[in-house]
Amino acid sequence: MFPHHFPILSSSSSSSSSTSISTSTAEDSNDAVAAAKPKQQHPWLIVGLGNPGKKYNSTRHNVGFQMVDALADAEGISISGVSFKALFGKGFIGNVPVMIAKPQTFMNASGESVGAIVSYYKIPLKQVLLIYDDLDLPFAKLRLLPKGGHGGHNGYLLLLVVCAYMRSVINHFKGSRDFPRLRIGIGRPPGKMDTANFVLRPFTKQEREELDFTFQQGIEAVRILLIEGFNKSATFMNSAKSMEQLG
Repeated sequence: MFPHHFPILSSSSSSSSSTSISTSTAEDSNDAVAAAKPKQQHPWLIVGLGNPGKKYNSTRHNVGFQMVDALADAEGISISGVSFKALFGKGFIGNVPVMIAKPQTFMNASGESVGAIVSYYKIPLKQVLLIYDDLDLPFAKLRLLPKGGHGGHNGYLLLLVVCAYMRSVINHFKGSRDFPRLRIGIGRPPGKMDTANFVLRPFTKQEREELDFTFQQGIEAVRILLIEGFNKSATFMNSAKSMEQLG
């Protein structure tokens, strides 16, 4: 649980013949209390998008769920509770309070869950990170964006795969797109394979090993984002890309 209240220091002044000294002491005490009182911090909300049910667990479309599972494990945060139509948990990353959610509404209705959490806890949208799959990114590549539209897909793929669940979230944010998102590349379907079938295919063993490395990069990027800010996190991700190219 997050600390909603902080202790307030109090002092009682004894009667004194010097009114000016008593007043000064009280003012100094109040100033000290104001300086000592910690500033309350809004939690971050980190949301992985996916479809509920065991049959979807290891599929490409559920890579957002898989990423937040890896993050929760790394940070020792349990997300086994159920709230706001989501698997839900609270904890800290560094000294930053966080909530992690996996909406159980199916992807196209993700906004119902995410919007309810944001509204209840009054979380600023700039502190709501959505993590989800992206067909337009090469497999296992990451892209961190400060804000954006429905998604990065074009034409029919945009309408079929991404538009619906991103539109759901945006609609529940009253039309705002000003929230960060972390996209995880799942690549494009081979040949003439149907896109809907492709995103519901499980990863191969080799792909899973590659994704595990990607998740480690993603976990570090999220840590930096929360603790040091977007620019530092983006710099880290660009450096990681450069190291991959050199390797």
